[in-house]
Amino acid sequence: MPTAISALKPKKTEVVVPAVHTDSVESIDLLLHLYKEMMRIRRFEEQAYQQYQKSAIGGFCHLYIGQEAVCVGAISCLEKGDKVLTGYRDHGHAMAMGMTANSLMGELFAKSTGCSKGKGGSMHFFDNELGMMGGNGIVGSHIPVAAGVAFAQKYKNEKKVTLGFYGDGAAQQGAIHEAMNLAGLWRLPVIFVLENNKYGMGTAVTRSSATKELFKRAEGYNFPGVECDGMDVLEVRKCFSQAINRARFDNTPTLIEVKTYRYRGHSMSDPAEYRTAAEVEAKKKDDPILMLKAVLLERGVSNEKLEAIDEAANTEAVNSVEHSIAAPEPDLEELKRDVHANPWADNLLPRVEI
Repeated sequence: MPTAISALKPKKTEVVVPAVHTDSVESIDLLLHLYKEMMRIRRFEEQAYQQYQKSAIGGFCHLYIGQEAVCVGAISCLEKGDKVLTGYRDHGHAMAMGMTANSLMGELFAKSTGCSKGKGGSMHFFDNELGMMGGNGIVGSHIPVAAGVAFAQKYKNEKKVTLGFYGDGAAQQGAIHEAMNLAGLWRLPVIFVLENNKYGMGTAVTRSSATKELFKRAEGYNFPGVECDGMDVLEVRKCFSQAINRARFDNTPTLIEVKTYRYRGHSMSDPAEYRTAAEVEAKKKDDPILMLKAVLLERGVSNEKLEAIDEAANTEAVNSVEHSIAAPEPDLEELKRDVHANPWADNLLPRVEI
């Protein structure tokens, strides 16, 4: 299997059938943790899919099925106090950062138990204490914010890093280039994570970008750009551990283009007619969960143990649905909260006598 990381160089070949890592030095406990987290995200997203079809979930809903290795591998390299910002496909990132299935499903159901009190929905998962600084519904808008968070980390000499995740569709947004320019100029501890799942909504990246190797854009901003196989969680960890060390100890930004693939449409309303069923089935041979399962089986973990992890993940997801169905609706008073520092108080604005 060719290396998944090539600093400022394109990949020479493509992986068709994933190879098993026989030389992995990762501990069994760590491998099981990665497997569990990816499985939890997969089963949660499947429940979200079912509930959306039942109209129990409204609004937009962008599933992360197929891309689990990206957030799980990257976030597994972080330390307490590091920060994450991402776009509207944020379910996986939130779970990998430690947010509970109940709080996330509650948010999808617009219930008071939701992480954003039922007022944000699918695109706005947030937990400040865990360092999950939010999903964002405006394409690319959060990447300048990620640079700002990294600026604060450097200013306060915290030795912390920020990951800013965005997609190949957002890669053409001007604000992202402005953020990368400032990160290169000011040497900020930020990692720009381009999750290239090949389609920005329904447009193939080959039709939307003059530059086909998007990681090379880092050259223009004087910091490293690397490419990573986002279907292999172990390669993701290897790539991110290097980049995070550069950011944490040398204030060097990195642009990581993570090649991945989503098995569902852009959103729940997308029939995905811009790609063939044969293409999707071929990509399922690279399923990140199956790749890691092969590693675990080779390392001597029993299939029964892996099935138990799967069953626990499915139970957690199902229970989160039941919990959210039973949860109360937000109180109408919530309409006043989280809008102003002193919500709708009589003294918020000066009274004008007429």
